[in-house]
Amino acid sequence: MLATLCGWMSLARAQTDEIQVYDAEITAPGHFSLTWHNNFTPAGRTEPAFPGGIVPDHALNGVPEWAYGVTQWLEAGLYLPIYTITRDGELRFDAAKLRALLVVPHAHDRTFFYGVNFELSYNEPHWDPSRFTGEIRGIVGLHLGRFDLIVNPIVDTDFNGLDNLEFVPAIRAAWNLNGKLAVAVEEYADFGSLQHFKPSEQQSHTLFAVLDYGGSNHGVEFGVGRGLTAASDKWVIKLMLMRDL
Repeated sequence: MLATLCGWMSLARAQTDEIQVYDAEITAPGHFSLTWHNNFTPAGRTEPAFPGGIVPDHALNGVPEWAYGVTQWLEAGLYLPIYTITRDGELRFDAAKLRALLVVPHAHDRTFFYGVNFELSYNEPHWDPSRFTGEIRGIVGLHLGRFDLIVNPIVDTDFNGLDNLEFVPAIRAAWNLNGKLAVAVEEYADFGSLQHFKPSEQQSHTLFAVLDYGGSNHGVEFGVGRGLTAASDKWVIKLMLMRDL
């Protein structure tokens, strides 16, 4: 499966439609859910990551993520449409994406939980230099009372060989104040190729302060991110709205 799904990914990416650490919780079997992702860059890079790409500074990226619970361990998802409102106010269609999320059942009730997510994207040239890209996202986490620690080791691919998989991990440490409210710190990174990491000054590292609020069938996640390297956008704001349908 890895040989089929993985490959080389261009080192230059524009922005992302999804800033989220996966926690292995999925939609109940036979039900639909919707997560609306919105990411705004009030202070970011003023040059595109590749010729013809989107300038991150003052751009808003978003996508509705439609999900269906297939079984207690499998969720299918569709990201459509992935869009950008550029700093000039232009609305652009960027991509569409399919995913399959496989997890240990009832992850919320387990001390140790795990899973893996597979994604396939169809991209417009201004969003990504490659027409088709993919992601394999591991999920490993611990629920320790009110404290959660979750790691998503992620590799991205352009389906062009295994030698240059790009390593873009994410990590989350959260404190659950009660059954509905949590505060968290998240870090998102891009180290470059697994075989040849970028020099430290060329790596992207962004640290987010996050506030989560949610009930049994809805939720809100808001975060403010600060870039830690010259290759990162200086400030990023994310807002996720979740609802069971």
